[in-house]
Amino acid sequence: MPLPRDPFTLLAVRPVKVHPDCHVVIDGSYYSAPYSYVGQILEAYIGERIVQLFCAEKLLCTHERALQPGEHHTRCEHYPAEMAEFLQRTPTYCRQLAAEIGPATRQVVQTLLDDRPLDRLRSVQAILRLERSVGSCRLEAACARAVCFGDGTYRRIKQILNAALDCEPLPDQALDPARRPVAAHPYVFARSSVEFFAPPEVLEEVSA
Repeated sequence: MPLPRDPFTLLAVRPVKVHPDCHVVIDGSYYSAPYSYVGQILEAYIGERIVQLFCAEKLLCTHERALQPGEHHTRCEHYPAEMAEFLQRTPTYCRQLAAEIGPATRQVVQTLLDDRPLDRLRSVQAILRLERSVGSCRLEAACARAVCFGDGTYRRIKQILNAALDCEPLPDQALDPARRPVAAHPYVFARSSVEFFAPPEVLEEVSA
């Protein structure tokens, strides 16, 4: 019998479990799988150059095989939408976005990421997401107030925005009316003191 025209491909087939982080572990390296299969057992076809993950006869995904233990081969589409956004918004991306918003926001983000960046990345992403609801101007003002008082955490910035303190002047601006931010809406219920106290001449007539 003649030899096959295509060379025989050596494959190792083994069961693998999809962990909560949407990855399976093969020879010390990590390969992502769709999040809907978390907790299930898949079949991994391990070749010299590629790794294929199957559920029964259905091919779920194909990855390049890792060259050494500890490598991660991850696809964002394998994660839920909110977790995919977390992966895409890397520390570098967050720094760039913060710099576009303003210097105070950049300082807040830089301070958080300088200390345990992986642990604080979610907080940084949450701060930057506030721009969607309040706009870049208010977020920048809130960050400036947070920096002024030495607390640039997400919780504090959120409290500043909820209380509209970002519209109030900072301590170094209180004595300089020219630097005070102009309110978008005048105080509707503001009244003059004349409405509460009679003029001096009226008081003299009453006392007489």
